[in-house]
Amino acid sequence: MTRRTYATDEIEVGWDASLCIHTARCLKAAPEVFDVNRRPWIVPDAVSADEVIAAVATCPTGALTVRRVGQADPAEALPDQPSVMLVPNGPLMIRGEVEIVQPDGTVVRRSSRVTLCRCGASENKPYCDATHRRIGFSTADEAPEPEPLPRVPEDERQSPADCG
Repeated sequence: MTRRTYATDEIEVGWDASLCIHTARCLKAAPEVFDVNRRPWIVPDAVSADEVIAAVATCPTGALTVRRVGQADPAEALPDQPSVMLVPNGPLMIRGEVEIVQPDGTVVRRSSRVTLCRCGASENKPYCDATHRRIGFSTADEAPEPEPLPRVPEDERQSPADCG
């Protein structure tokens, strides 16, 4: 697993290669900062810290993270409620305060952006590794999306062991 940090006096940008599925959203959002043909490929002082934070927030997988120096919490604002987007012919993209939890209750990952495999062929489960593109995964036969449900209060949620 490759993890790297690129820092300025104001911010630290982290990149976890094991989570990156190369959507290139960061490249489009801030090409001055993110350039795969340059070394280092991330230059966080090429634009303002706020512009870097906005560009990192476009990363759907959470492979890119950013925090202000001296602060433990991520710099990006979280939505009020988590949301799950069903990507046509692709993964589940989750935004909001997310925990990935093992059946025994162990928290594997906390993030504001997670992209989960929906095709079943990822070699990095539960995360998407973009294998859906290679295998021609199709969601054409899926039922239409249901109406959103209200959020279940934390004290009313079932433990993972009760769900299976």
